Order: sequence, then structure tokens, then C-alpha cells
Amino acid sequence: MVESYFREVDSGVIEAAESMGATTWEIIIKVLLPESKPALIAGATVTTISLISYTAMAGAIGAGGLGNLAYLDGFQSNNNTVTLVATVIICLFVFLVQYIGDFLVKVTDKRTL
Repeated sequence: MVESYFREVDSGVIEAAESMGATTWEIIIKVLLPESKPALIAGATVTTISLISYTAMAGAIGAGGLGNLAYLDGFQSNNNTVTLVATVIICLFVFLVQYIGDFLVKVTDKRTL
């Protein structure tokens, strides 16, 4: 994913840095990383949300956590309140991560003010 975000950087910007005598590491640190920072943050946000969903699914098969609580104590025990509360908490985690990620993308993206 990181490589594809680096490829989205305009080649003219990289060419300008090369013409000014920047080394490969300077291009990476001073051009590619700052230019692709919003995309990198968005990718990290999606990855974090995927990890939350995977841990919830792993909990359903015995790994523990909120997924285990929702499945064993809620669904298997036919206790809809526990299932609903655990599901809402997992959704709130996802909403919080998405909000923080969107905020950071908005702050770091120089194209949209």
C-alpha cells in the first residue's frame, strides 16, 4: 500500500527535487513522505479498522475480548442485551478510529483547506 501511495506523488515534484541535486534519501524524506502523508494516514486508518474487525471475529471463535463476549455471553446465551451492547461498543471503537483518521487526513492534506 505504501508503494502505491508513493506512486501517486506527482512525478514533476520528484523531477524538480532531482534537478535541484537532492539525493535519493532526501527525495524520500523531504518529498515522498510529506506529499503522501494524507494517503498514508488514510491507509493506516483502514488497516486499524480492519484489525478491530478481525479481533472481533477472532473473539467469536474463542480468542477473548468483545467478540467473545458478544458471541458466548450474548448470542449463545440468547441474551440480546449483551450482544447489542458489545456490538455497539465495537462500532463506537470503529467510529472513533475513523473520525480521528479523517481529522488527521484533513489536517495534513494541503490540497483542501
